Amino acid sequence: MKWWQFIILVAIGILGFGYIYLHRVELGLVRPTSFDSEGDLTGGLDSPLPHPAAIVWENVDRSPDGFKVDMPADVKELQIPANNERGGSDQINMILSNANAETTFAVAWADDPPVARTNDRNAGRILDMARDDAMARTQTFLTKETRNMIDGLPARDFSAKNSAGGVMTSRLIYASPRLYMLIAAFPTAGARREQDVSRFFNSFALVNSESIPETLPLAPAPH
Repeated sequence: MKWWQFIILVAIGILGFGYIYLHRVELGLVRPTSFDSEGDLTGGLDSPLPHPAAIVWENVDRSPDGFKVDMPADVKELQIPANNERGGSDQINMILSNANAETTFAVAWADDPPVARTNDRNAGRILDMARDDAMARTQTFLTKETRNMIDGLPARDFSAKNSAGGVMTSRLIYASPRLYMLIAAFPTAGARREQDVSRFFNSFALVNSESIPETLPLAPAPH
């Protein structure tokens, strides 16, 4: 499986895994893969790519969904049913774009996803489990982690890599009841450019949205 295909699996795995893995080719999200004589998936991770050309960035205004972000041009929008812990399905929202054929930037989000419900909405446990699920589903191991606050909200930055050299840098933000995940994935460490990841992460800005339930009471009006 190509490394950039894992973007879809990671986000859906964290927010409610199920539907997309079986239907990724039909949805037009990935190229069909093939097997070699030993039964392994061919191509992708063992074929290092040069640095992509300078990325053409565009500002994506998703104010109704509570955020704005800069991403490479030609952003795709997806809304996918994903299995939840009750045997039903949750709706997962995602936008993604490719800087080149193998390098992907993506944002996924959901209100009160399964990872939040199973952890009693405890922000620390939610972020821990979301990080661990991401690495388990992509068969990666942790290389770096930073716990921080984004606009006063609990957040987690982490980087991971797999045995074939693919690298992933992610940011999780828990804006209760909504969980956001930003992902930048590259086929090799050499294809990763820190300035591109920084621009993507730093451009992400939360905005007020009527679609996000208010979790704190409004301040009383001045007399």
